[in-house]
Amino acid sequence: MSSDSVYDSFLKCLSEKTKTPQSQIAKIVFSQTNPSYTSVLRAYIRNARFNKSSTPKPTIIVTPLSESHVSAAVLCSKPLDFVFKIRSGGHDYDGLSYISDKPFFILDLSNLRDVSVDLADQTAWISAGATLGEVYYRIWEKSKTLGFPAGVCPTVGVGGHLSGAGYGNMLRKFGLTADHFIDAKMVDVNGAVLDRKAMGEDLFWAISGGGGGSFGVVLGYKVKLVPVPATVTVFRVEQLMAAGAVDMVHKWQFVGPKTDKNLFMRMLIQPVTRNKVKTIRATVVALYLGKADDVVSLLAKELPELALKKENCTEMTWFQSALWWDNRVNATQTDPKVFLDRNLDSSSPGKRKSDYVATEIPRSGIVSLFNKMIELGKIGLVFNPYGGRMAEIAEDATPFPHRNMLFKIQYSVNWKESSPELEKGYLNQAKVLHSFMTGFVSKNPRGAYLNYRDVDIGVNDHGEDSYKEGEVLT
Repeated sequence: MSSDSVYDSFLKCLSEKTKTPQSQIAKIVFSQTNPSYTSVLRAYIRNARFNKSSTPKPTIIVTPLSESHVSAAVLCSKPLDFVFKIRSGGHDYDGLSYISDKPFFILDLSNLRDVSVDLADQTAWISAGATLGEVYYRIWEKSKTLGFPAGVCPTVGVGGHLSGAGYGNMLRKFGLTADHFIDAKMVDVNGAVLDRKAMGEDLFWAISGGGGGSFGVVLGYKVKLVPVPATVTVFRVEQLMAAGAVDMVHKWQFVGPKTDKNLFMRMLIQPVTRNKVKTIRATVVALYLGKADDVVSLLAKELPELALKKENCTEMTWFQSALWWDNRVNATQTDPKVFLDRNLDSSSPGKRKSDYVATEIPRSGIVSLFNKMIELGKIGLVFNPYGGRMAEIAEDATPFPHRNMLFKIQYSVNWKESSPELEKGYLNQAKVLHSFMTGFVSKNPRGAYLNYRDVDIGVNDHGEDSYKEGEVLT
């Protein structure tokens, strides 16, 4: 079928299923000839690697305004035999929510953005197309002592983040987003809208960390909110390789995952140039659910290598700490409404990979890692400590098998240039460092985080042998 006849057929079906005139339902269906097609497509492309003229484009983009629109879109796409990509916030690192090598549609959920907070039972219904910034803002509007343990990037979409076991800087205190699900709504392959009771516990378990798009279209989740203190503390402390970074990073492995569960210390490791010499900068970025004096005295005992001082710390509200983690240095003076800005069509090219560490890397390994990163020149690492609440929840409670790891590694590289040669070099740096880390990370099998999409580690074709193809035996 030509793309015109596909559009006509889909629109006619959508009109019939929703009992809406074609002229009206056409406002949420964008073919490639629609003047708004490019802006709708690009709005939620969060990786500029997939924003090129050569990137495969969807035949149709649907932007539903209601559950019935989603149901109809699922049913009407089936007979056309197109791949159906579901996009909430577009932060899929390898673009899998909006690209395909087969003819495809995008179901863009960005208009389904309701966040309804119920103070009486301390819950919220969160729609899949809302952003984390909107979730935090709506909670803040109602309460200064409730929060939700989700990610630190405010433009991330709820649908992918929550369904794929999203996490944030309170995971050592409260676990994953998926550990707080009470109910969910999703559209199945038959167009039926199911809640937890209707879908059954197996399917509810699967979309509580196994990724929503694999099982249907997740419309939203009912979540339990968590108590946060009136005052929290944040700090950021850097060390260079020549000033003790090796010892500090080595010791961090023994402290970060085992310390007070109110403390989350993310470790950033980045090659930098100082006085024309390449070196490594190690930065601890932290949230402590409590007062500055307490965390300073705690780390004086547990991690003296960090040399944390009271003047490194800032006390603020939990909501302000979310602003601070979004790199808003003057968080206490920042207008909370910035979290309602979706920052559309603004991305740089990048690549992410992941690993898990089960046993501490020896000091000699940290030295060799730093030297390898200096040699490569650009790729950075982020260490996210587990322990605390994470280790208290059974491994099979959700489809997230990494709870007993010490920490997760994110490999991270971004660049500004759009040169194919430079891009190839940066992508290669990620592969080389990932390969270099083999001896230091989990094995049999080597772990990876579902929500850090990384097609380098394998792609299955969703055929009848997809389960067998997906099994990792080493």
